[in-house]
Amino acid sequence: MKSLDALLRTGLLALARSERVKALAVRLPLTASVVARFVPGETVADCLAAVRSLAADGLYASIDFLGEDTTNPAQAQAVRDGYLEVLDQLAEAGLTGVAEVSVKLTALGLGLPGGHDLALGHARDICAAASAAGTTVTVDMEDHTATDRTLAVLAEMRRDYPTTGGVLQAYLHRTPDDCGLLAGEGSRIRLCKGAYAEPAEVAHQTREEVSASYVACARVLLAGDGYPMLATHDPEMIAAVGELATRFGRGQGTYEFQMLYGIRSDEQRRLAAAGETVRVYVPFGTDWWGYFVRRLAERPANLVFFLRALFGR
Repeated sequence: MKSLDALLRTGLLALARSERVKALAVRLPLTASVVARFVPGETVADCLAAVRSLAADGLYASIDFLGEDTTNPAQAQAVRDGYLEVLDQLAEAGLTGVAEVSVKLTALGLGLPGGHDLALGHARDICAAASAAGTTVTVDMEDHTATDRTLAVLAEMRRDYPTTGGVLQAYLHRTPDDCGLLAGEGSRIRLCKGAYAEPAEVAHQTREEVSASYVACARVLLAGDGYPMLATHDPEMIAAVGELATRFGRGQGTYEFQMLYGIRSDEQRRLAAAGETVRVYVPFGTDWWGYFVRRLAERPANLVFFLRALFGR
């Protein structure tokens, strides 16, 4: 039987795909101010301001131009063009040394007919622009139905742009094996717990199971020859990563911590002050609904924060 937290999470993740609820929520007068905790704004200028603020605290950034599951090639082209603008503005602002970009392949057309070639072409354009600007790209992971397709595109991207990062989700049963395959020299892999509602056939369902899998996957990556990017806000996972890094002789700078914009900001600064490399995932854009609701679903405390703000308490 699912726990109350698991049922709440499943319900919230269903809302993330509801256009009706989204249309209602964006009209609420307090929504924008609450969302601003997790999404710094809708424009490139808003994003760059957030990156500058993070850099002043010794933090790095990975920028997500929000959007996923595009429904036609024109939308995919628009997302590609949006990333090119972001990279151009980053370079002009002198921020490519502290910021990279994260891309979702369904935003680039992966789910459309001929989606592999469409998404790969757009992703290569983004990688070329990032390389010219002096920064990198990380390919986000989405729900389990896109895992194989995403990894296939990533493998092709790495032929020309070997520094392209990938993402693995610890709650999937398959992920320890994927970590072993992707822990080679120079391989940049972000490990996160996972933020989509997945069935028990493919994913762990309890917090304890997911945490145990996260530690096991982190062990594989830190024992390998790649560059692990450990995405977690969980104090137990942060401590476990530190212990594993020491065990495998990993010095600071041979791996990094990653966290989300607006979540545990004090901990981000504490780790950076202690000499750790910390990268903050910075989303921006008008298509923020799905991202925002997944942040609420990940931790009940986020939902409490939202409700308190919504009702002025």
